[in-house]
Amino acid sequence: MTPIVRIQREDFDLAAEIATLSAGRRDIGAVVSFTGLCRDEGGTLAALELEHYPGMAEAEIARVAEHAAARWPLLGLLAIHRYGRVAPGEQIVLVIATSAHRRAAFEAADFMMDYLKTRAPFWKREHLIDGRIGGWVEAKGEDDDAARRWE
Repeated sequence: MTPIVRIQREDFDLAAEIATLSAGRRDIGAVVSFTGLCRDEGGTLAALELEHYPGMAEAEIARVAEHAAARWPLLGLLAIHRYGRVAPGEQIVLVIATSAHRRAAFEAADFMMDYLKTRAPFWKREHLIDGRIGGWVEAKGEDDDAARRWE
């Protein structure tokens, strides 16, 4: 099983991605997905700008996805992360893990999201509703705590 990693500007379709990942498979007993959306931060956010280094980001996320594939008995793993301007309510990230049994799929998806939230090579900057450009967004302490449980 080779994980699929895509970094793209355009939106994604959850149902289509699940259908593609599980097409023709009769051994899959569990499909776990997580879709992260852009929040409006209490009505102050007009958009979130996501930047990355092409090539480097894909390689690093693929490396972590390979680690997940080695750690859990997965039948499929997909990670999609968007870049560019994303408005509140729009999708930012998708992780899908498939396996014969639910536990492996849940844990692998959770592991991937903890990594993507804290260590993936993306930079996020807020564009505020009043026209100001905010600062670069840092990972939160509770996100770092969640990621440490996989060490």
